[in-house]
Amino acid sequence: MTDELVRVRPYRPRDLDALYQICLLTGRDGDDATALYRDPWLIGHVHAAPYGIFQPSLAFVAQDDAGVGGYVLGALDTLAFEARLERDWWPRLRGRYPHAPADVPREQWTADQRKADQIHHPGPAEAELAARYPSHLHIDLVPRLQSGGLGRRLMTTLIGALRDHGSPAVHLQVRQSNERAVGFYRHLGFTELSSSDDYGSITFGMDLR
Repeated sequence: MTDELVRVRPYRPRDLDALYQICLLTGRDGDDATALYRDPWLIGHVHAAPYGIFQPSLAFVAQDDAGVGGYVLGALDTLAFEARLERDWWPRLRGRYPHAPADVPREQWTADQRKADQIHHPGPAEAELAARYPSHLHIDLVPRLQSGGLGRRLMTTLIGALRDHGSPAVHLQVRQSNERAVGFYRHLGFTELSSSDDYGSITFGMDLR
Protein backbone atom coordinates (compact mmCIF):
# COMPACT_ATOMS: atom_id res chain seq x y z
CA MET A 1 0.00 0.00 0.00
CA THR A 2 1.60 3.25 -1.11
CA ASP A 3 1.25 6.48 0.80
CA GLU A 4 -0.78 8.02 -2.03
CA LEU A 5 -3.52 5.40 -1.54
CA VAL A 6 -4.01 6.23 2.14
CA ARG A 7 -6.34 9.02 3.18
CA VAL A 8 -5.62 11.14 6.24
CA ARG A 9 -8.85 12.63 7.55
CA PRO A 10 -10.43 14.00 10.72
CA TYR A 11 -11.62 11.52 13.32
CA ARG A 12 -15.31 10.62 13.35
CA PRO A 13 -17.21 9.05 16.27
CA ARG A 14 -17.65 5.82 14.34
CA ASP A 15 -13.84 5.45 14.32
CA LEU A 16 -13.75 4.81 18.08
CA ASP A 17 -13.51 1.02 17.80
CA ALA A 18 -10.64 1.47 15.34
CA LEU A 19 -8.76 3.57 17.90
CA TYR A 20 -9.04 0.71 20.36
CA GLN A 21 -7.93 -1.86 17.80
CA ILE A 22 -4.93 0.14 16.57
CA CYS A 23 -3.82 0.86 20.12
CA LEU A 24 -3.83 -2.85 20.92
CA LEU A 25 -2.12 -3.86 17.66
CA THR A 26 0.71 -1.39 18.30
CA GLY A 27 0.84 -1.54 22.09
CA ARG A 28 4.08 -3.49 22.41
CA ASP A 29 6.62 -0.92 21.29
CA GLY A 30 4.82 -0.62 17.96
CA ASP A 31 4.06 -4.33 17.68
CA ASP A 32 0.96 -6.38 18.47
CA ALA A 33 0.12 -6.49 22.18
CA THR A 34 -2.92 -8.75 21.85
CA ALA A 35 -1.23 -11.67 23.60
CA LEU A 36 -0.33 -9.50 26.60
CA TYR A 37 -3.84 -8.50 27.66
CA ARG A 38 -6.77 -10.55 28.84
CA ASP A 39 -8.97 -7.49 28.26
CA PRO A 40 -8.31 -6.19 24.72
CA TRP A 41 -10.00 -2.86 25.46
CA LEU A 42 -7.86 -1.95 28.44
CA ILE A 43 -4.89 -0.37 26.69
CA GLY A 44 -7.18 1.73 24.48
CA HIS A 45 -9.03 3.05 27.52
CA VAL A 46 -5.75 4.60 28.67
CA HIS A 47 -3.98 5.68 25.51
CA ALA A 48 -6.48 6.26 22.70
CA ALA A 49 -10.23 6.42 23.30
CA PRO A 50 -10.38 9.51 25.54
CA TYR A 51 -8.77 11.66 22.85
CA GLY A 52 -11.41 10.77 20.30
CA ILE A 53 -14.16 11.32 22.87
CA PHE A 54 -12.96 14.50 24.59
CA GLN A 55 -10.67 16.19 22.02
CA PRO A 56 -12.02 15.09 18.62
CA SER A 57 -10.91 18.27 16.83
CA LEU A 58 -7.31 17.17 17.39
CA ALA A 59 -7.76 13.55 16.30
CA PHE A 60 -6.94 12.35 12.79
CA VAL A 61 -6.93 8.88 11.25
CA ALA A 62 -5.28 7.18 8.29
CA GLN A 63 -7.56 5.02 6.17
CA ASP A 64 -6.87 2.70 3.24
CA ASP A 65 -8.99 0.10 1.46
CA ALA A 66 -8.68 -2.21 4.48
CA GLY A 67 -10.02 0.43 6.87
CA VAL A 68 -8.66 2.78 9.49
CA GLY A 69 -5.13 1.67 10.34
CA GLY A 70 -3.51 4.64 12.03
CA TYR A 71 -4.14 7.70 14.12
CA VAL A 72 -2.58 10.76 15.61
CA LEU A 73 -4.29 12.12 18.72
CA GLY A 74 -3.65 15.37 20.54
CA ALA A 75 -4.65 17.33 23.60
CA LEU A 76 -4.35 21.11 23.38
CA ASP A 77 -3.96 21.77 27.10
CA THR A 78 -2.54 18.77 28.92
CA LEU A 79 -3.52 19.88 32.41
CA ALA A 80 -7.09 20.74 31.36
CA PHE A 81 -7.34 17.41 29.53
CA GLU A 82 -6.16 15.52 32.60
CA ALA A 83 -8.72 17.33 34.73
CA ARG A 84 -11.47 16.39 32.26
CA LEU A 85 -10.47 12.72 32.40
CA GLU A 86 -10.36 12.79 36.18
CA ARG A 87 -13.89 14.13 36.18
CA ASP A 88 -15.52 12.28 33.30
CA TRP A 89 -13.43 9.24 32.29
CA TRP A 90 -11.38 7.55 35.00
CA PRO A 91 -14.08 7.18 37.70
CA ARG A 92 -16.24 4.72 35.79
CA LEU A 93 -13.20 2.75 34.62
CA ARG A 94 -11.90 2.47 38.18
CA GLY A 95 -15.08 0.63 39.05
CA ARG A 96 -14.43 -1.89 36.25
CA TYR A 97 -10.70 -2.38 36.79
CA PRO A 98 -9.73 -2.89 40.45
CA HIS A 99 -6.28 -2.46 41.93
CA ALA A 100 -3.92 -5.40 41.79
CA PRO A 101 -4.14 -7.56 44.95
CA ALA A 102 -2.11 -6.02 47.75
CA ASP A 103 -0.15 -9.24 48.28
CA VAL A 104 1.12 -9.34 44.67
CA PRO A 105 4.46 -7.52 44.22
CA ARG A 106 4.51 -4.88 41.50
CA GLU A 107 7.14 -6.77 39.52
CA GLN A 108 4.72 -9.71 39.28
CA TRP A 109 1.78 -7.71 37.98
CA THR A 110 0.22 -8.78 34.71
CA ALA A 111 -0.05 -6.35 31.79
CA ASP A 112 -3.71 -5.83 32.71
CA GLN A 113 -2.81 -5.01 36.30
CA ARG A 114 -0.10 -2.56 35.23
CA LYS A 115 -2.49 -0.78 32.89
CA ALA A 116 -5.24 -0.73 35.51
CA ASP A 117 -2.78 0.94 37.85
CA GLN A 118 -2.47 3.77 35.31
CA ILE A 119 -6.24 4.17 35.44
CA HIS A 120 -6.12 4.53 39.22
CA HIS A 121 -2.93 6.61 39.19
CA PRO A 122 -2.70 8.39 35.81
CA GLY A 123 0.43 10.27 36.81
CA PRO A 124 -0.16 13.96 36.07
CA ALA A 125 2.20 15.79 33.75
CA GLU A 126 5.00 17.66 35.44
CA ALA A 127 4.00 21.29 35.97
CA GLU A 128 7.19 22.62 34.40
CA LEU A 129 6.75 20.42 31.32
CA ALA A 130 3.09 21.35 30.91
CA ALA A 131 3.91 25.03 31.23
CA ARG A 132 6.61 24.93 28.57
CA TYR A 133 5.00 22.34 26.27
CA PRO A 134 1.29 22.49 27.09
CA SER A 135 0.02 20.20 24.34
CA HIS A 136 0.77 16.49 23.91
CA LEU A 137 0.12 13.78 21.34
CA HIS A 138 0.07 10.07 20.53
CA ILE A 139 0.59 8.45 17.13
CA ASP A 140 0.25 4.80 16.10
CA LEU A 141 0.17 2.94 12.78
CA VAL A 142 -0.50 -0.74 12.17
CA PRO A 143 2.31 -2.55 10.28
CA ARG A 144 0.74 -2.31 6.81
CA LEU A 145 0.88 1.50 7.04
CA GLN A 146 4.29 1.83 8.70
CA SER A 147 6.47 3.35 5.97
CA GLY A 148 6.23 5.60 2.99
CA GLY A 149 5.94 8.84 4.92
CA LEU A 150 2.48 8.31 6.39
CA GLY A 151 3.66 8.95 9.94
CA ARG A 152 5.07 12.29 8.84
CA ARG A 153 1.78 13.15 7.12
CA LEU A 154 -0.18 12.43 10.29
CA MET A 155 2.22 14.42 12.45
CA THR A 156 2.21 17.35 10.04
CA THR A 157 -1.59 17.33 10.07
CA LEU A 158 -1.81 17.41 13.86
CA ILE A 159 0.96 19.95 14.30
CA GLY A 160 -0.83 22.24 11.87
CA ALA A 161 -4.06 21.82 13.83
CA LEU A 162 -2.29 22.55 17.12
CA ARG A 163 -0.84 25.74 15.63
CA ASP A 164 -4.29 26.73 14.39
CA HIS A 165 -5.59 26.27 17.94
CA GLY A 166 -2.82 28.51 19.28
CA SER A 167 -0.56 25.92 20.90
CA PRO A 168 2.99 27.20 21.50
CA ALA A 169 4.59 23.77 21.94
CA VAL A 170 3.86 20.05 22.15
CA HIS A 171 5.40 17.10 23.94
CA LEU A 172 5.14 13.33 23.76
CA GLN A 173 6.51 10.30 25.53
CA VAL A 174 7.82 7.06 24.08
CA ARG A 175 9.37 4.01 25.67
CA GLN A 176 13.13 3.88 25.34
CA SER A 177 12.86 0.34 24.02
CA ASN A 178 10.80 1.51 21.02
CA GLU A 179 13.85 2.38 18.96
CA ARG A 180 11.93 2.90 15.71
CA ALA A 181 9.69 5.53 17.29
CA VAL A 182 12.59 7.25 19.04
CA GLY A 183 14.41 7.59 15.72
CA PHE A 184 11.23 8.82 14.02
CA TYR A 185 10.70 11.65 16.49
CA ARG A 186 14.30 12.73 16.31
CA HIS A 187 14.12 12.74 12.51
CA LEU A 188 11.04 14.98 12.68
CA GLY A 189 12.94 17.53 14.74
CA PHE A 190 11.69 16.79 18.25
CA THR A 191 14.12 17.57 21.06
CA GLU A 192 14.78 15.05 23.82
CA LEU A 193 13.81 16.67 27.12
CA SER A 194 14.27 13.82 29.59
CA SER A 195 14.78 10.07 29.58
CA SER A 196 13.85 8.79 33.03
CA ASP A 197 10.46 7.97 34.49
CA ASP A 198 8.73 5.01 36.13
CA TYR A 199 7.90 3.49 32.73
CA GLY A 200 11.32 3.80 31.08
CA SER A 201 10.13 6.54 28.73
CA ILE A 202 11.76 9.39 26.86
CA THR A 203 10.01 12.77 26.75
CA PHE A 204 10.34 14.76 23.53
CA GLY A 205 9.23 18.32 22.84
CA MET A 206 8.80 20.66 19.88
CA ASP A 207 8.25 24.41 19.70
CA LEU A 208 5.37 25.34 17.38
CA ARG A 209 5.87 29.10 17.19
